[in-house]
Amino acid sequence: MDPLKVKIPFHEHPLRPVKMESECDWCGLTFKGVTDGYQCSSCIYGLFHKTCANNANNIAHPSQTCGNILYHTFNFETGKRRCAGCKEKIYDGYIYICNDCVLVPTRRGRFGSSYFHFNCAKYPPWEVIDVPQHHEHKLKLEMVESCFTCGTCGKDGDGYSYKCHECNLTFHVNCEKYAAEVTHPSHSLHALKLFKGEPPTYTDGKCRLCEEKLTNSEVFYHCSTCNFSLDLQCVFHPPAQYLHDVNIHDHQLTLMPKSISFTCTTCGLNGDRSPYVCLPCDFTIHNDCSGFPWVININRHDHRVSRTSLIGVVNAVCGICRKKMDWSCGGFSCKRCPSYVFHTKCATRDDVWDGTEMKDEPEEEEDVPPFKIIDENTIQHVSHKDHNLGLDKSGIFVEERICEACLYPIYHDSFYSCMSCSFILHESCAYLPLWKRHVVSTDQHKYKYWSYFIRCTACGLLSNGFRYENERSLDVRCASVTEPFVHKSHPHPLFYTSPRGLCSVCKKEGHHVLRCVEDDCEYVMDYKCALLPYEVKHNVDRNFLTLCYGEDDASGIYWCDICEKETDPRRWFYTSKDCELTLHTDCVLGDFRGLKPGSKESTYVHDVSKYFEVVRNNNISRPLCKQCKSRCIFPVFLKTWNESSLCYENYCCESCFFS
Repeated sequence: MDPLKVKIPFHEHPLRPVKMESECDWCGLTFKGVTDGYQCSSCIYGLFHKTCANNANNIAHPSQTCGNILYHTFNFETGKRRCAGCKEKIYDGYIYICNDCVLVPTRRGRFGSSYFHFNCAKYPPWEVIDVPQHHEHKLKLEMVESCFTCGTCGKDGDGYSYKCHECNLTFHVNCEKYAAEVTHPSHSLHALKLFKGEPPTYTDGKCRLCEEKLTNSEVFYHCSTCNFSLDLQCVFHPPAQYLHDVNIHDHQLTLMPKSISFTCTTCGLNGDRSPYVCLPCDFTIHNDCSGFPWVININRHDHRVSRTSLIGVVNAVCGICRKKMDWSCGGFSCKRCPSYVFHTKCATRDDVWDGTEMKDEPEEEEDVPPFKIIDENTIQHVSHKDHNLGLDKSGIFVEERICEACLYPIYHDSFYSCMSCSFILHESCAYLPLWKRHVVSTDQHKYKYWSYFIRCTACGLLSNGFRYENERSLDVRCASVTEPFVHKSHPHPLFYTSPRGLCSVCKKEGHHVLRCVEDDCEYVMDYKCALLPYEVKHNVDRNFLTLCYGEDDASGIYWCDICEKETDPRRWFYTSKDCELTLHTDCVLGDFRGLKPGSKESTYVHDVSKYFEVVRNNNISRPLCKQCKSRCIFPVFLKTWNESSLCYENYCCESCFFS
């Protein structure tokens, strides 16, 4: 998924960030001014406030009606349900349901679940409003369904209501839902007044407690005397004034609701507002830095990491964001590899941690080798149990000899070969572990060594070699990439800090990329370019071709001898020993470089099962591509059988095969 998009629990498609002024499809409200939101490009119901999307998980309802977990769904029965919070009809949008409230009677005497408007579930009506918006007296919530005429909007109502017992006036719950003034425990000095629209220009535009933008709420509360603002979430659900949790600190912590710069003792990151503090211990944490797990698995390290209150490693760098860590603060570290340390919030990110607390779980041995050692140079590999494999370090090149795991040719590398058949593995491929963690997924990947057609999640290439799988598939080459990743083309090591980016090599958008973290260096490399072989053999030249990383000062016109089209010498290309060739990397390798010649596979093309054979393009006459009507120029092509015309059809590249 595009990392710029988000996935929320109540919508099936990923959403992209937008600025919005229109009605939210979740809460049905339109905020004054421009606010942050998310939009779906795939369906009609797909424009949501950011606060609605972020707060749409199952919640514990705080009202007197129910304290159980509420589940969200879309309201398909327009006007047929009533909200258990305000007793008004639910006409559209998303709703919360409490399936535990099966003893709530319906109007027809039956029993069913409780349904809530989004706002009634997240921000239930106050029982008493001391300072209403549109009335001069105190209002009390009447928890009885009745018919009335609202004193604010003049329209009829038939649900719960607010009532003024001095004037005998009745109001819709939603018309008087937000008090004009509130007294808040985090700001007891003055009352906070209701504000709508853009916050005053002298403010920073953020909630003093949670740092959310004030424009992301329908309304907010503000004290102009103290320049103190709170969004609705913190007004209705304020953080505790005192926090006593031995998992965080031995002493009671006190909330300090003010603007103050600090370094969080728990996560090691800087903050600028409302920390919890223990003054005797000089202990300071973010007000949301609680509830962290103790022992977890993350996709940046093969061992478990444990939370510690003191990193204790001078000049340590977080293994995820690659930023410097404060050695005197807490974080996560590996007991086996003490130099591997991580910020608490980085290690518990959704794209890093699998969400499972492993504190009381026995640690399984994950470093089990994939082979049995027979003698110094002989092994029995899990992928080839019938015969033993012998180690060959001669470095002698034999034409068309490929590794069964990565499906790349064996040139001068050491390799294991079967003593009874043609099975061969690179020495490095033979040592690949049975289980592996990788940055593209939070779950562990299992080593699979039988032939199966996949598209690698990291590089996007097709492969039927050995692979690692969970819900995603990785070919063994991409799975073997570790951090720091050192490449000859760049002077600095590369790291996986964020997924998507524009590759500095091929100038294409990559779904998974490696980045340089040096200051003022914005170098990015996708997995496909990162794993281009430095040396290849091609029938265009009797010598090995080597990868050239571009020549910025090159002049003149260069041509690719394979496709006979112009080559940009500033881009990567393959060249010969005498430098007379400038060949496109894709022309040398082709789209099917990850498929084993001679293998037969099947896949679906336009919902139709299609069988194909992977064929080497080594005949004197090049085959004609069925789709583009051109001669196949790449080292490997696909051949299929057409039942209608009773003949074979050839395809030179992916775009032709899948079109």
